[in-house]
Amino acid sequence: MASATLWSEEDFSCSICLDVFNSPVTTPCGHNFCRACITVFWDDMVQFKCPVCNELFHTRPFRSSVRVKEQPYRMCKKHNQLLELFCQTDQVYVCQFCTVTDHKSHPVVPLKEEYEVKTAQPGKIEAELQQMIKERQRKIKDIIDTVDHSKADADREIADGVQVLTALRRSVEKSVRPGSVSRSGPRSGPRSYTGPTRVSLARLRLP
Repeated sequence: MASATLWSEEDFSCSICLDVFNSPVTTPCGHNFCRACITVFWDDMVQFKCPVCNELFHTRPFRSSVRVKEQPYRMCKKHNQLLELFCQTDQVYVCQFCTVTDHKSHPVVPLKEEYEVKTAQPGKIEAELQQMIKERQRKIKDIIDTVDHSKADADREIADGVQVLTALRRSVEKSVRPGSVSRSGPRSGPRSYTGPTRVSLARLRLP
């Protein structure tokens, strides 16, 4: 079974072309590059040095003498081959022999393709996050608009109620205003009396 760990971008990227290694080789100072990249780099050099640490070499390493150095965790422990493929079923790095044994019939892709997918994921996640933020902001705005609309309706209902109560109060005050009682009612003040008492006094004057 192939063994693999999660790699960082630097673990399988050439420092010259910034791409996934193509025929990776190692300089005497221990840094890894694509074979073609380091060869072209040295073609333009007068004094040979490592592109990463700038270590100087007394003589130019010939292409045939550039030592291939695969780090242990980049090698399949079962087949001792370079882990240059990615099994999408088991989510592990595999070698060519793994694809016809333990990972037979599993979908596999070149390491470069998997690397491009992985590096594109942060951008995709960021875009999805921004979309979620915009959607949440839109919902918040809808809630605020709804609250404002409800408040406006409540204010309008209160104003209408005040108008109705004011009109009712005026109507009541008008109905109980002084002078509005009918004139046919009882009158106040002294009245002359010509009843039985006057008749009795007349009788007393007779001889």
